[in-house]
Amino acid sequence: MSSPDKIRTLLPILLAITLASGVALGYWLFNNSDKQSLTRNEHGKFADFLNLLEKEYVDSLNPETLTEDAIIKILANLDPHSVYIPAKEAAFSGTMLESEFEGIGIEFQMVKDTLQVISLNPGGPADKAGLLRGDRIISAGNQRISGPDASKLAFELIRGKKGSSVSLQLFRPGSGGGIFRRNVIRDVIPSVAVDAAFMLDKETAYLKINRFSENSFNECLDSLQSLDKQGMKALILDLRDNTGGYLDKATRLADEFLGGKELLVYTRGRSSRYNQAYFSQSGGSRVEIPLILLVNEGTASASEILAGAIQDHDRGLIVGRRTFGKGLVQVPLGFDDGSEIRLTISRYYTPSGRCIQKPYDAGNYDQDLDNRLANGELFAADSIRPDRQKVYRTAGGRSVYGEGGIIPDVFVSLDTVGVNSFISDLMEQNIFREFALAWKQKNPAIAEGIRKNSSAQTFNPGDAILLDFVAFAGKRGINWPENKQKLSTDIFLSHTIKSYIADQIWGSQSDYRIFYGKDPCIRKAIKLIPDAR
Repeated sequence: MSSPDKIRTLLPILLAITLASGVALGYWLFNNSDKQSLTRNEHGKFADFLNLLEKEYVDSLNPETLTEDAIIKILANLDPHSVYIPAKEAAFSGTMLESEFEGIGIEFQMVKDTLQVISLNPGGPADKAGLLRGDRIISAGNQRISGPDASKLAFELIRGKKGSSVSLQLFRPGSGGGIFRRNVIRDVIPSVAVDAAFMLDKETAYLKINRFSENSFNECLDSLQSLDKQGMKALILDLRDNTGGYLDKATRLADEFLGGKELLVYTRGRSSRYNQAYFSQSGGSRVEIPLILLVNEGTASASEILAGAIQDHDRGLIVGRRTFGKGLVQVPLGFDDGSEIRLTISRYYTPSGRCIQKPYDAGNYDQDLDNRLANGELFAADSIRPDRQKVYRTAGGRSVYGEGGIIPDVFVSLDTVGVNSFISDLMEQNIFREFALAWKQKNPAIAEGIRKNSSAQTFNPGDAILLDFVAFAGKRGINWPENKQKLSTDIFLSHTIKSYIADQIWGSQSDYRIFYGKDPCIRKAIKLIPDAR
């Protein structure tokens, strides 16, 4: 549902998230032990060079800045995933993979240099303190939160130890009450990895996982057990845009579908201590269930390990588009000041022996997604050009290829039906979400009536809501094209508005329930269940 323009804008975010989550492989290899310390060794020439600069250079220099700049440049010449992380950022770099963290339980985003609350953890500290979706956070404590670094500043000011408090200055649009304060007592907040789990029909279940975090396997197991009770006879596991995470969480999930002692993944590094192999354990509880995995260009790292294991053992069908292609393993190496480097120490290989890391020596690593778009790969399977010299065999004798990600068994083109530059502008400016928040705040009684008398699937926004959206977008400076005035004929636009309002009324899984019927990957997967069987 993304346009080519929107895909280009998402590339830096995709790369940054993939980089952050892929490091977890190395964390697990070291059994979650304390970060190793870097000590000065025989390479004293570099230290002498910095000392010379500090003492003899004509202008005064900051030795800390010089050192950090040098480290960054050196790592940049190694591979795309070996990086330096300053002390201020290192403290928060791994929190997305934790099963829980301490804070107030909100998700926020930037709206015109101001933080806007877009969701609250039910029963969490912010929820209990009376915060609502749509609230704008002006300051925390006595420090204003705004400007280009507002998101980073918010993490530093709002998160904190359980039991401590933070005073938030807030503005609630449409309330007429102006700016007000809420004192929020921080608590332990769970991190959720399962976005959705429900039955598509009487026998086919759908499970969407956004990352392999510390508690993701337990979340998946609970969801699978719930789906079992609802009659699950086949499973569509959605790994699209899953940027990876902890290796052992991905292999444990693979173990649910593979019986016996099957090789799942192995690593090879310059040092033999990084050479490890991971096998399934006997007694997988779902070794017979028909299985389909959905993947795309945002499927990376640990999620590619799972897809590779399933494909190499011919256990299920891989449906979608070629995955990201990250097969490098990093470990965190810490300095005394709290900063650290994430250093690549090995590569991982799927059971057939293929390394799926895409090439990075040609200087076009960051442009890979743009290149896929330009050469038509996101729209036609024929445009995927694997290295035919690097062919491997699955357990059943099928040909699979190394380097550049997992190539799906069944290709599904990127869906751009109904998407154009106008729709992309609405999405990128966050007009849909802002409208849904404002509409619910303005119409609480109508929203409650809809919740009681319909469901996410049967709800129809109607012309009145669609016209409200036109007016709302106009106030945000959106120039409405003439051919878009008759919204009732624009199915995609109407459906998108419906999904955002449904999310406000019924919660986070409602948009998945609404869109699955129009999702070409899911529609294709449902038709392929007999083949997976």
